[in-house]
Amino acid sequence: MQLPEDQIRAGHIPADLYRQIPPGTDVRRVVIVQEAPRSYTGPIVLTLVVVTGSVAVLLVIAFVVQVIAGAAVAVLSATGGLSYTIARTAKHRKRHSK
Repeated sequence: MQLPEDQIRAGHIPADLYRQIPPGTDVRRVVIVQEAPRSYTGPIVLTLVVVTGSVAVLLVIAFVVQVIAGAAVAVLSATGGLSYTIARTAKHRKRHSK
């Protein structure tokens, strides 16, 4: 019996708890109530919900910004205020003969 829980289950009262019992108390009638072990399910689920919500909000913001930028470019190019071209430059490699 190394853990206090093992001592309590076996009916032994650990010394630190024994000192807290008032003098004259019948130790055979003492009931020791243990606190339930902590459950980590709630904090883990909350963390996953917060992370998922944050990712969803960022994706929605990125989509809205993309739509606004596309609409702005379309309006400006249709009114003649903006024109853009995509230029592709060809890269030529010279082959050295031996």
